[in-house]
Formats: sequence, C-alpha cells, structure tokens
Amino acid sequence: MGPLSLDNFRKNNLSASWRVAGSEISNATYELNQSTMHARKEKTKAKKGKSSDIRAQWTDSPTQQIRRQLIEKRRKKRAAELVKLNDEVIVELENAAIERSRSVESAVLGKYSIWRKENENEKADYTVRLIRDQIIMARVYLSIAKMKNKLELYRELQSRLKESQRALGDTNSDSDLHHSAHEKMKAMGQVLSKARGQLYDCKLVTGKLRAMLQTADEQVRRMKKQSTFLSQLAAKTIPNGIHCLSMRLTIDYNLLLLEKRKFPRSENLENPSLYHYALFSDNVLAASVVVNSTIMNAKDPSKHVFHVVTDKLNFGAMNMWFLLNPPGKATIHVENVDEFKWLNSSYCPVLRQLESATMKEYYFKAENPNSLSSGASNLKYRNPKYLSMLNHLRFYLPQVYPKLDKILFLDDDIVVQKDLTGLWAVNLNGKVNGAVETCGESFHRFDKYLNFSNPHIARNFDPNACGWAYGMNIFDLKEWKKKDITGIYHKWQNMNEDRVLWKLGTLPPGLITFYGLTHPLNKLWHVLGLGYNPSVDRSVIENAAVVHYNGNMKPWLEIAMTKYRSYWTKYVKYEDPYLRNCKLKE
Repeated sequence: MGPLSLDNFRKNNLSASWRVAGSEISNATYELNQSTMHARKEKTKAKKGKSSDIRAQWTDSPTQQIRRQLIEKRRKKRAAELVKLNDEVIVELENAAIERSRSVESAVLGKYSIWRKENENEKADYTVRLIRDQIIMARVYLSIAKMKNKLELYRELQSRLKESQRALGDTNSDSDLHHSAHEKMKAMGQVLSKARGQLYDCKLVTGKLRAMLQTADEQVRRMKKQSTFLSQLAAKTIPNGIHCLSMRLTIDYNLLLLEKRKFPRSENLENPSLYHYALFSDNVLAASVVVNSTIMNAKDPSKHVFHVVTDKLNFGAMNMWFLLNPPGKATIHVENVDEFKWLNSSYCPVLRQLESATMKEYYFKAENPNSLSSGASNLKYRNPKYLSMLNHLRFYLPQVYPKLDKILFLDDDIVVQKDLTGLWAVNLNGKVNGAVETCGESFHRFDKYLNFSNPHIARNFDPNACGWAYGMNIFDLKEWKKKDITGIYHKWQNMNEDRVLWKLGTLPPGLITFYGLTHPLNKLWHVLGLGYNPSVDRSVIENAAVVHYNGNMKPWLEIAMTKYRSYWTKYVKYEDPYLRNCKLKE
C-alpha cells in the first residue's frame, strides 16, 4: 500500500490506544508522503477511464487540454521505453549465455546447469554433454540455413558440425576427450552465436526440435527391435568354440575302443538310497559346469549319481568329456534321447505336434518376416529348443527312471554353489514338485503365461496363482505316478494343439500340470535372473545354493553379463587341452 505516516490520519479519529509522540516530521518523510499521495491521486485518475477525459475536454480550458495531451504523450512514451528496456534485458541475458559459450575455456567445468542438482558434481562430464547440445542446435540451424538459402552460413555450420562429431566420437566422459575438443567447442559456440543472430525464430526452432525428437523416437524404437532380434539370435546360436569342442570330442569318441566307453559304478544308477540328478542338455561345456560345481560343493560325492541325457549329435562328445573328466567318486551315466523307443508320436502328443506341418509352419515361418525389425518379435518362436524333445523330457521322469523314488532336476544353465543333499530331506507334504516361487512381482503369476480369455483356462486356474521356476526342482516320483502327472500333461497338451491355451515353452504346461501339486522351497535354494537381470543383489547370489542364468545372456555367450560370469567360469576347466585347442578362454 506504500509508506505509512501518522499524519495521513486525523488525530482525533485515532483510538485511545494510539499516542502521538511529536508533531514534527522530517523533510524526507514529508517528501515520501507527498509522493505517496500523488501516486494515489494518479491511481484514482486512471480508474476514471475515458469518460473522465471526454468530460474534461468540455470543462477544461484550451490551455489545460493541451497540457493534458502532453501528459498523455509522456505517459505513452514512458511505457514504450519500459517495454523496450525489458526486451533489451532479455537480449542481454541471451547474449551473456552465448558469450559464456564463446569463452568456454575459462568456464568452471562440471556446472552443466545450475538449475539441476544432479549436475552439481564436478565430475558430471560437462564438456561431453555441452558438445552434444551444440551438435543438436547446429543441426537445427543447419536445416534453417538451407531453408533460408544462407549458403555461406550453411557451409560453416556443416564444417563445425563434422569437427564436433569427430571430436566427440563414442566418448562418454570428459577424461576421454582429445585436448583439442575445447577449441572445437569454442569455435562451435561462435558459429552458433552467428547463426542465432541471423536465423533465430522461436516457432521455427521449436518445430525443428520437435521434429528431431520424433525422428529420434522412431530410431530408438527401430534400434530396440533390432537389438531384440540380435540378442535372440545370439542366444540360440552355438559359439564356434563350443561347436569345435563337440566335434573334436565326437571324433575321438568314435575312435575309442568299445570296452573303454563304459563308466564305472553302474550299479548305483538304480539305487534309490543315493542322490540322483537329471540333466538334459546338448551343450557339453554347460553340462560339465553343472556336474563339476555340484561335485565340488558336495559333502560326500560318492553318494551322488548324475543321469545325463543328450541328443544323437552330441552323444559321443558328452560321453568322451566325462570319460576324460570323471566326476571324482560320483557316478555318471550318459544316454541318447533318440534311443528311447517308447518316446514316439503315438504316445507323446507334443512330439506328434512337433512333427506336424502346421507346427513347423508356426515355428519356422511365423508371419514370413523379411526384415530385422519385422522378424524380431517372431524369432523366439523359431528357437530350436522348442522343437527339441530334450526340452520336453522333464514331463516323463518316471518313464526315464522307473526304479527311482526322488530325483533332482537341473537345467544346464545353472551353477551349484552349496551341498544340495538337504533337498532330499524336504517334506513336500504330499506334493509332487518342490520349487522356488517367482511371484514377488505381479508379472510372475499365472496370467502372464496362460490365456485366461479361454474358458478352459479361466474355469480351472486362478490368474493370481503364484508361478514357480523350472531349473532346480525336486520331484517325488512315487507321488508323480499316483497322481498320473504325465497323463495330466498329455491332456492339456492335446487341448493346446492349436496353441490357444499358451504359446510356447515348457513353463506354462508345467504350471498347469503341477497346479496345486507344488511345494514352495526357500528362495535361497534357487536364485534366478543372472541371464537377464543386471540388478540381482551380490549377497543374495553368494548365499544361494543354485544360481540360474535364465534368459538370453548365457554365461558361455559373448552377450553374457560380465558381472555374473565369474560364478560360472570358476568351474570351467580352461586348462583342458580340448578347450585350449578350440580357443575357449576365460
């Protein structure tokens, strides 16, 4: 409201609680009060509007009217000066920002933006980010210069843009920049200043930036599709070293005499009092790590029996490896899945489906993709593991091992870190399958894997039921036979011939088959995610009995996550001559 003076009030109107100490007022106070009163009068005049001015023209003398017109002109002139001053202040601020870019070598590095707290760190790679911003603005002005036919400026911007791009390269930190980068950044700042002076148009620049953002979004989406395609392609291929290992071992096995192809302690294979493991794999190196890690961490290896099943192509290699690298006092036996005569299309519905023309069309020609981007989402349907009976053999454990009571199923992408004999003592409470549940998050529940729009699924299963992990499962084969688990699996597999209940894989039919028949194990028995999750806690990994590299980034592939690879490589015998000859190195 402005300065306040007691003289603005009439003293006789003050309440009894007010007391005026004196009547003398300083000149400064008097002038201040006079200016305040004048401001209030001006404000009152302004409120009267045009009607007061028109009325004054009829009542004022000619001299007063001229004076009023002069006052009005002065007021308009002053308002214009204030507006101009405001524009000049904005321009000065913008010019100051450009000057900072010109004199960048004297700037304090690390202060990329004073408004962003996360960039207050002096090691925030300010220079790299500033060069990137300059490149973006150079592209904007380059486009505008071409549009407005500013050819000289266009060539200058183009030259500086190439210099900045070469200086930046793939660098992500200031420490990796060449010493000449500062000079190039300064030169770019100067040409950007020049371009701004000649080309700046707020709407035009905004439009160009928006167009660049949309283009960048499209590029990111395209790159994500290509990345998905390439990661899936890498996941399903066999590295040269592992292929070489299998071929060399197969050749030497075929040259081996028949009497030297037998494993010792074959009498243990059907002894139900021992600890039996089922391992189905076509990867010699991966299978060797599973067996080796289990034996190295077992309290009494002599009580452990490994039943390895592979395919015809890798049967010789798998035998040869374990003949040359026997698992100490443990027992091992290798079988060929193609020799299981009972496993035929008349008995096994999934085998019948895999042999059908429609299934081959589904897996190998899904939507007939012609490019990387269109085929990325369909490559997973053509992964050979879905066509291999090794992947489906887990549903026939009592048929493969009719004399056993319990068996521990292990995937070939796991590493054992502790003694596992305690699993045989776990009370499954009449259940068939002992497994670690994976429903810590909602996306690991049944509705992720099964089609609940189908009435057969909706009627029989709870969409919020907890999923569990295949990869380390203790199975009670006695209960399996009583409850006819394989029969349940066949029933649902026949119903899914047109893939209307689930799409692919063995986990969805496993969830269905063992629904209500799975006993949850302590999570430290089996820790998952080392093949796709970069944020698995290190202490959780180190305390786990089994770690599982489920996902595309298997530890034997180049795309494996480096931070987890050592848990696997410590059990690989890199000194073995076969591995050295095939150039398999840590």
